[in-house]
Amino acid sequence: MVADDHEVMRRGVCRMIEERPDWHIVGEAASGQEAIKLARETTPDIAVLDYSLPLMNGIELGRRLKRELPHIEILIYTMHDREDTIAEAMHAGIRGYVLKHEPAQHLLAAIHALSARKPYFSSVVSQSLLERVLRHDQAMSPSHLTPREREVVQLIAEGRINKDIAGLLGISAKTVETHRSMAMSKLELRSTAELVRYAMRHNLVEP
Repeated sequence: MVADDHEVMRRGVCRMIEERPDWHIVGEAASGQEAIKLARETTPDIAVLDYSLPLMNGIELGRRLKRELPHIEILIYTMHDREDTIAEAMHAGIRGYVLKHEPAQHLLAAIHALSARKPYFSSVVSQSLLERVLRHDQAMSPSHLTPREREVVQLIAEGRINKDIAGLLGISAKTVETHRSMAMSKLELRSTAELVRYAMRHNLVEP
């Protein structure tokens, strides 16, 4: 399964995969919510996910898919090379991470490795993680939030109001406000504007 909200990029990835006779695309999605529904229907072996997906980012989506479909392997295919994003992906149990500006063979090599139940992180990612470890970076990151709090923060940053968020997540508007308040308290933020800037800075949404 391939999930990317940019159709040209999504179709390009699908074409590369379909050129391999032993690989088959079971479906495409343009948002996190669409991808969850599609994965439930098709139970793919591997999900290739962009990070910056609307409604639910790739790491949150990967975490959800791993919980519902334990056999699935997740590959994040993204432009984002921030160290905290990469570390968050690994913490979520995601075992594949490739950057879109790298040669296409990295994408194919990652899919091949994941099909054999082996992890694949590109050399750029590996160097980035090494530098983070050496610096002992303890900066606040989205990993301090619960999965539901991260979902709410992303949806707020996408400009959705509490009522809309409640409908999308199947919870009450009061519960949405509770998650918002808890997230802002944990992140020591005082306004919605600060929350939106935080989400952009940590790649939960695109600027």
